Amino acid sequence: MAKSASTKPYLVRAIYEWCVAEQYTPYLLVKIDQNTLAPRAFIKDGKILLNLSPESIKDLLMGDEAITFTARFNGAPENLYLPISAVEGIYAKENGEGLFFEVKEDQEIDSKETKKSPNKPKLTLVKS
Repeated sequence: MAKSASTKPYLVRAIYEWCVAEQYTPYLLVKIDQNTLAPRAFIKDGKILLNLSPESIKDLLMGDEAITFTARFNGAPENLYLPISAVEGIYAKENGEGLFFEVKEDQEIDSKETKKSPNKPKLTLVKS
């Protein structure tokens, strides 16, 4: 039986959409690792807490492998790349409702982008 996809990206998207629909401020808590691209000045205890309200960010993409968007920090635009595996939680600022996840140390990233491409195909000329 094939390994099924993680439910985590679907749950993160669902809580985000719920927050926006209810006019709550979606907060995303992310554990920083070598695969995370986020402004280092705002990292505290190896984590970063981000406001994902539509007014605060631009070009949001919540994929199955990562969340990407642009946000301003102290007036300077920053591109963020947050692997889904590093997401510890997403919740509404106003009432704390949402979901939290266990993020394992040294969690292996199962991503097409991080896997090495296989050897180049070998072609043979067949004469007829």
